[in-house]
Order: sequence, then C-alpha cells, then structure tokens
Amino acid sequence: MPESVSPGFAGLPDLASRTLGGSVVAANDELFAQRENLIKPEPPVFAAAEFGHKGKVYDGWETRRRREPGHDWAVVRLGAPGVVRGVVVDTSWFTGNYPPFISVEGARVEGYPAPADLEHAGWHCLVERSPARGDSVNTYDVGNDRVWTHVRLSIYPDGGVARLRVHGTVVPDARFLTGTIDLAALENGGDLVACSDAFYSSARNVIMPGRARIMADGWENARRRDGGNDFATFRLAGEGTVEHVEIDTSYFVGNAPGWVRLSGCATGDDVPGAETDWRELVGRTRSQPDTRHRFLVDDPEPVTHIRLDVYPDGGLARLRVWGRLTDAARQRLDQRWAG
Repeated sequence: MPESVSPGFAGLPDLASRTLGGSVVAANDELFAQRENLIKPEPPVFAAAEFGHKGKVYDGWETRRRREPGHDWAVVRLGAPGVVRGVVVDTSWFTGNYPPFISVEGARVEGYPAPADLEHAGWHCLVERSPARGDSVNTYDVGNDRVWTHVRLSIYPDGGVARLRVHGTVVPDARFLTGTIDLAALENGGDLVACSDAFYSSARNVIMPGRARIMADGWENARRRDGGNDFATFRLAGEGTVEHVEIDTSYFVGNAPGWVRLSGCATGDDVPGAETDWRELVGRTRSQPDTRHRFLVDDPEPVTHIRLDVYPDGGLARLRVWGRLTDAARQRLDQRWAG
C-alpha cells in the first residue's frame, strides 16, 4: 500500500467525487475493472483472493493489454464546475499492470452532452504526458484559472488506475442561484475554511449534497477535555442574507453536541481573522441527538462567512444555510464564470 502524500492542493474539494455528483461518462475500454470505480470517495481496497471470470478483480479502472498503437482514456463529468488546482492519479494495488504515463485534459461544455458529443469538445491540457508510478499516489499540480466541467484522463498505453481525484474550487453558474438557496452548500460554491478539530471526519462533509446516510458522512471531532469548544468556519457561495438554517445531528446519538451556536460576518478575507466582528445569528441553544434542528434568522445584514460552534464538542451530519445572494455577489459570480 503506498504512503500517503499531502500536496498543497489536497485540502481543496475533490470536484470529481461521486459524493459531489461526479460521473465517469465514458471510457474506451474497461474490460477488467469498471470505470465508475475511479471516483468512489473511499480509498481503494485489495482482496487478494477475489477473482472473476475475466481475472483478478481490482477496485479501480483497468483496461485490457493493448496490442495496437494508441492509448486508453476515461472522461469524467465534474460534480460541480470549477477551477482545477491539482490532480491525483492513484494506482494503489496496481503493480505489474499500471500505466507508466498519464495525461489530463479539461473541457468546458454547456448543458448535458452525450459521450459522443464530448469527442469534439475543446479539450485543453491540464497535465502534460507525465510519468506515473505503480502502487502509488501520483500527484500533479495544475496551473490554470479557467473553469472546467469535464476532465479526460489518458493512460499510456493501457493499464489500471484505482482512483482519480480532481482537487479545486467550485465556481457555480449564478443563473441557477436565484431566489432562496443554500448559501453554504459546496455545490453552490461554499466551502470549509477553518476547523478546530476533525479527528474522525472532515467538517466539509456537513455541506455536501443530500442527507447523511451514516454517521461517517458527517463531521466528527475528538472528545474535548480542555474546557473549550469546537467550531467550523465556512465561506459562503457569496455575500448573502440568511433567512433560516438547519443544523442536523442525524445518526449522532451518544456523540452529538450538547449545545450549538451560529454566527456570521462580512469580510473580504478568505479566512476570517482573530479580530473579525462576528454577529450572532442563532444563539447558543441546546441540541438533541439524531435530530434536524431548524431555526429562523432575523438579521437583514449580509454575511460572507458562517461560524458553527458546538459545545463542548460532538458530531453533525449536515448544515444548511438558506438565504439569498446580494446583487453584487451574483455579478461577481457571473464575471468569474464568464472568464
């Protein structure tokens, strides 16, 4: 099993993840292992004794041995459009059957093209043809500020890849952010910018799409013994006014917070500093295990960030911050999307 690595972009969301809504829409070959495995959120596993009628079963995408010129490829529709900052091509458990070289391209396509239509998309290089190691987490920086909707992974000439991670920042299409929306949602451009503790699972999970299915789908910190409290800070999709919020402790039974509190601020900084003037949106309130708590917010002033405090510690399944973007925020998103 390869050693873990933490490149600078690793802390950014995986835009290709199935959890965010990504899909492997096409591949030229997947005889040994299906392409959909590429974007599974969990780490790849290996079962030494598992064989099928086509041979060894791998937790990844694997093509047949190529006997003619050319190379193999797979196309991924990102779960949310965005700027790509780095790519991980994970060849875990592929030792004698990994591709020695890879490349990655990006395309931006309106609507919902069929795989055949994507053949004629305007593909642009994100990662030039580069060496890859077997049974390794191969990382590649991307220096490009354009917004992409699809990526294409090419492997030379053939072989197996366990996972593809496409790390970057979501850039939503403001045309779909009218009216009341979830300002904190990752798919709308919100993101986690600070967290006191994420011992068991990331606080970013609470702004993922859909309902949590199990406790592991949420944010869980360690048990606090120092008299303080844990918190997570989120940058919203843009400056907006908050109307109501939902703080969901579903599946957290013996480890839900005792109390919760929600604050907001307006700042031009990506991460609010120590001198930030936070306004209380939901006062410190007793919370219940395994419960969706809903609170009305009576504050007409726009905010750019939300801070969720849990007392003294404990896990949450989801956070929803329902509100409306300001006109200025929508204009900034329009400009960024058009760039």
